[in-house]
Amino acid sequence: MARYGKEHKQRTRRRIVETSGRRLKSDGVTGSGIATLMADAGLTNGAFYAHFASKDDLVASVVADQLDTQREAIAALPPDSGVEQLVRAYLSVQHRDHPGDGCPSAALLNEIGRCDDAVRHAFTDGMLEVIDAIGARLGYTDPSSARGRVLAAFAGMVGTLQMARAVTDPQLSDDLLEQGVQNALATLRDPSVGGTSADVAHR
Repeated sequence: MARYGKEHKQRTRRRIVETSGRRLKSDGVTGSGIATLMADAGLTNGAFYAHFASKDDLVASVVADQLDTQREAIAALPPDSGVEQLVRAYLSVQHRDHPGDGCPSAALLNEIGRCDDAVRHAFTDGMLEVIDAIGARLGYTDPSSARGRVLAAFAGMVGTLQMARAVTDPQLSDDLLEQGVQNALATLRDPSVGGTSADVAHR
């Protein structure tokens, strides 16, 4: 029987990473067994170790891929797309209600902190690239201040989304999202030019 070539193996690995991303964000790392992750990719459990050394190896690959996709989406936004649009899309009802389609940080952060170093390194590197992609859109007079402010704003956005998903009161959840938007815009305001948080919408 002919063995599959390298290209086929790469495509299969890619399919596993892509389908696992949605499952992990929906059900969590501990709630997603290898058998389920492989079934989502249309493969048998026994094929797993042909592509990954361990479940943590797969999780690290998924985290890196998900964050890279997020970075690419931010970089591909039209030049005239304001940061407020990005913030409101992140802290939206749609994003809150569909974690499988959304940000890996908000969906997996509490579990990533308990994973091995490979997963945490993948998260650190990928998250900083997302942060810098956002910072590049701000057009700060002093670009060196962008990363710190975006880190603070993004951390607040992730926490806001997690809390909005956790509470049982729909109105409270909606209010949390809107307050999170205002907090993020205030944090992202360029300190070197003054103005209000609303000015960020035009950056």
